[in-house]
Amino acid sequence: MKVTVWNENRHEQTSEEVRAVYPDGIHNAIASFLKDGHDVRTATLDEAEHGLTDEVLENTDVLIWWGHVAHEEVADETVEKVKNRVLDGMGLIVLHSGHFSKIFKTLMGTGCDLKWREADEKERLWVVNPSHPITNGIGEYIELEKEEMYGEHFDIPTPDELVFVSWFEGGEVFRSGCTFKRGNGKIFYFRPGHETYPTYYNSGVQQVIKNAVNWAAPADRARPVYGKAQPLETIKPK
Repeated sequence: MKVTVWNENRHEQTSEEVRAVYPDGIHNAIASFLKDGHDVRTATLDEAEHGLTDEVLENTDVLIWWGHVAHEEVADETVEKVKNRVLDGMGLIVLHSGHFSKIFKTLMGTGCDLKWREADEKERLWVVNPSHPITNGIGEYIELEKEEMYGEHFDIPTPDELVFVSWFEGGEVFRSGCTFKRGNGKIFYFRPGHETYPTYYNSGVQQVIKNAVNWAAPADRARPVYGKAQPLETIKPK
C-alpha cells in the first residue's frame, strides 16, 4: 500500500528534548517501521500545500496524522481535500494530540476535547476487543513506562468499535483506540505518542500502527452515487 505519514514537525525544530528522542522527526520514526511491505512517504506542515498536494493524496491509500501545537496553521483547503479523500475511501490514522486537528474534528463533528496532564505516568492500554484485526500480535495490554495522561470525558461520537482502553497511574481511564467509518473511508484514533517520550519505538505501539494501516486499506469500490435517481424498473402509471 501507499502510506503517507504527516507530521507538523514543529517540536523537532524548537525543542532539544524532542530532538533527543526523535532526531529525524516523529514522521520518520513512524515511517521507518512501516517501510517493510509498504511504499511510504512523509509530509510536513511547512512544505508547499503542507506536503499534501492533489498528486500526493491521490496516491495515498492510508494517511497517518500527528499534530499538536500548530493545528490552526493547517489550511482549510487542505482539510477539505483530505476529508474528501477519506470519504472516497482513503484510510486515516490519527495519533495522540491529532485528536484536536482540524481534520479529525471535521470528520467527528464534535469538539474532541479531553482532560490531560504531563506527570511521567505509567499507561496501560488494555485490549477490549481481542478479535479485532488491529490487536493482532498484541497481548492483553501494552504497558508504557511514561506517557502524557489523557482522561475522560473524550468528546467524540460513540466509536463504531472500541479497541483499546487506557488506564493511567493517576487513576484516569481513556478510550484510546477507536474506529469510525465516514463515507467509504475508515478512521482509527490511537492515543499514545507524546513527543517527549520514546513511545513510537515501543514494539507494541508499532504493531498496532502496522495493523491499523492494513485495517484501514481502501475497499476496491467507487463511492456511492447520490442525488436524483432514475428508476431501475418501469413504474406503472397509477
